[in-house]
Amino acid sequence: MSEHLLSLRAVSIRFGEVEAVREVAFDVAPGEVVALVGESGSGKSVTALSLLGLLPDTATVTGSALLSGRDLYTVDDRERRAVRGGEIGMVFQEPMSALNPVFRIGTQLVDAVRAHRKVSRAAARERAGELLELVELDARRVLRAYPHELSGGQLQRVVIAMALIHEPALLVADEPTTALDVTVQAGILQLLRSLRDRLGTAILLVTHDMGVVADIADRVVVLRAGRVVEENTVDGLFAQPRAEYTRELLDSVLSLGSTPPAAARPPAEPLVSVVDLEVTYRVGGGAPPVRAVDGVTLEIGADEVLGLVGESGSGKSTISSVLTGLVTPSAGTVRVGGVDVARASARERREVRRQIGIVFQNPASALNPRATIGASIAEPLVVHGERGGHRERVAELLTAVRLDPGWIGRYPHELSGGQRQRVGIARALALRPRLLIADEPTSALDVSVQAAVLDLLADLQRELAFACLFISHDLAVVERVADRVAVLHRGRVVEEGPVAAVLGAPREDYTRRLVAAAPVADPQRQRERRQTLS
Repeated sequence: MSEHLLSLRAVSIRFGEVEAVREVAFDVAPGEVVALVGESGSGKSVTALSLLGLLPDTATVTGSALLSGRDLYTVDDRERRAVRGGEIGMVFQEPMSALNPVFRIGTQLVDAVRAHRKVSRAAARERAGELLELVELDARRVLRAYPHELSGGQLQRVVIAMALIHEPALLVADEPTTALDVTVQAGILQLLRSLRDRLGTAILLVTHDMGVVADIADRVVVLRAGRVVEENTVDGLFAQPRAEYTRELLDSVLSLGSTPPAAARPPAEPLVSVVDLEVTYRVGGGAPPVRAVDGVTLEIGADEVLGLVGESGSGKSTISSVLTGLVTPSAGTVRVGGVDVARASARERREVRRQIGIVFQNPASALNPRATIGASIAEPLVVHGERGGHRERVAELLTAVRLDPGWIGRYPHELSGGQRQRVGIARALALRPRLLIADEPTSALDVSVQAAVLDLLADLQRELAFACLFISHDLAVVERVADRVAVLHRGRVVEEGPVAAVLGAPREDYTRRLVAAAPVADPQRQRERRQTLS
């Protein structure tokens, strides 16, 4: 790998008066995996998107990005179209946004093949099938499927197949595993490694997940505020980081096994009691009903955090929807504060909902962009008829989540992702709930912001003594915040107990697979784990 495939020199990107990227320079060799890491706003994605000419017209780019000696910033539109999808493939973070929901996968792949090659539809379909087999999918089934009929991991493999249509020399992968379960993530990373080895494809990986970096990267470029603060081999970066900022990032990383076991607490009276819960969905078209939750029994103590883990489709969010009254159970009982949610009167259901606060996964979509954060936090008070003192209560809540009460008139776009999630927590606590449901509350956040939000949740839970159902696919996060954990698989609880016991010494094969798939921010340990699993 003596010759560079991609060379960036003095790259700066401005949006009006804002300089998003400043004098960035690094290289990518053929067949090499280079990770571009840093917090939100560091310039990672902007730098990657600039290579394909995908920045808005308001962007001004200076410097050079040489791909096999040709400057990507000076090519004309025709050459850029040839580069995009031909020499550089792009894998986006959210596969559903990269695929058209109204067309079959086969149609979209065939059209993508013919966009760059003058071939018949039959030849293009044959090529599409080859690509799906390359990314280890059943081509016959997937070609006929619509996007909504595939899982998240399958969709991401389809997007990777689309990026590989013309066997590009460089694959740009922008957070390709952020929203995926640990087992699916492990499969996607293994696929990327395999493609690199079989096709010699270089990969520029944009991510904030240091476990993913440890698993797959050869070299790492660390960005902060648009500048490169460190460039290092993956082993060198984790063993002896040169920059103070890199050390801060690594110190913020949560890895399974890094949190010491908490002291056992005497069990409190159950606030939530779920017994033999079943939820069945009828899908129509003559298809058999789908049982999303199958005989689940669990309890949450009045001052306890219960972690609920499992892969997508295991029933986690369905259980939370039953607790909030959004989904009616097919069988079994669900009691919150002694009230049977399914059989309660309208007045009792309103009172139960009043006792439940919800923190959503994506704070940007959970907050009204046209409302001030003060209005968003006060909304539950208004909806439930709380009289007077709203401004004082909002100021109190902002202080509780470690935000300046003077920000009451700010809008969501004026806050960072971590600050918006704090606003979401404040709103969830507005009515002093007895139960907080946190559904993947930190999966979209940077590692340093994630650590701060988890610490905040833990502090508030101790101070206010509410029960918490913490839903996550990140086992290290659950280990950090939960007292007990329940593991769901295909709608059933397969293992339950104290966090240290379940995640430290799992009894069930499924739990062991989840634990084994969780990435660890240590390249040497990751290599050893891969050898053990292979």
